[in-house]
Amino acid sequence: MKTQRRHDLDWIRVIVFGLLILYHIGMFFVPWDWHIENNDLSDSLTWPMWFVNQWRLPVLFIISGMGTRFALSRRSGNEYISERTQRLVIPLLFGMVVVVAPQVYVERVVQGGGYSSFLEFYPHYFNGVYPEGNFSWHHLWFLPYLFVYSVLLAPLFLWIRKHPENWLMEIFNKLLHHRFGLLWLALPLILTEILLRPHFPVKHNLVGDWYAFSYYLLLFLYGYLCISAGRKFWKTVSQKKTAALITGIAAFSIMAWMREMAVWTPGTEALFAVIRIINLGAWCIAIFGYGAQWLNRSSRLLTYCNQAVYPFYIIHQTITVLAAWVIFELSWGIHLKFLYLTVITFGGSWVFYELVKRNAITRALFGLKPK
Repeated sequence: MKTQRRHDLDWIRVIVFGLLILYHIGMFFVPWDWHIENNDLSDSLTWPMWFVNQWRLPVLFIISGMGTRFALSRRSGNEYISERTQRLVIPLLFGMVVVVAPQVYVERVVQGGGYSSFLEFYPHYFNGVYPEGNFSWHHLWFLPYLFVYSVLLAPLFLWIRKHPENWLMEIFNKLLHHRFGLLWLALPLILTEILLRPHFPVKHNLVGDWYAFSYYLLLFLYGYLCISAGRKFWKTVSQKKTAALITGIAAFSIMAWMREMAVWTPGTEALFAVIRIINLGAWCIAIFGYGAQWLNRSSRLLTYCNQAVYPFYIIHQTITVLAAWVIFELSWGIHLKFLYLTVITFGGSWVFYELVKRNAITRALFGLKPK
């Protein structure tokens, strides 16, 4: 199985993780449930965050599926699972024991927990599972989902690799060629929205999170199939990117109107589910299509960011929560506080990465490959 590195996918991954960090900073300022809230909340900020929220995580799971295809091209099944364990499970366990604990501490103190210091709180961190208890993986939930998907789908992926002319890829390639073939890929996602979303609210706890688990599993699988289709996939997104962009703008505008006018009711859930998935698919096609056109080139900056993005992801929210704790009761304006958190979060994550990358043990704990 021949592979060629796609620099556009690296760029998209870096950009979307950057948006993820900004999104978590924004959570401090909007009236949504989060670990700590500013003393002055903004309703207007919810709109750009809601827009990004429609596709940022799906794009990451699709890219993860794409990356799995590249990873399996040069590894056996056992080597692949071993690599996934090292890159996902070890950072997850370390993150749960060390990185996430300060976030829960801040939340409990703000809630009036009465702890005099983090050292006093830390033994209580292992009392029960969050939110009723304290122990949690918080923003690192992406890692266990990704690991479970990798293990569950590894036999299928290995079968596809062994039989490249298999019936599944034949059907997938036909869908790519057909004018409206991608709509068939949307159907399983729409059914997931209609049948599971109303009954299984997103909790990111892996157990019982059937809607989110199924939804992201499909996207992870689609990512693998897209890359396996090779040039057919890139030709399709290249041809459809402009139409997809227009469709995405129209679909999100309809969603925004339904939300603003309170048209989104239990009686319209099925309609909203269809529009939501059309919106998701359109933006994904546009992102990959325009990314292939403009971003498929390497640079020193990309090489640096591509290595740094994982440690940034692991540590950033802890830095954000600690920095927000310092200012959440101050009378600063929202713009100044947002600038402060952005500088502290990105700057702190960068300093942290520079320290982590210099030691073999810390590299392993934060999912970096050995030098």
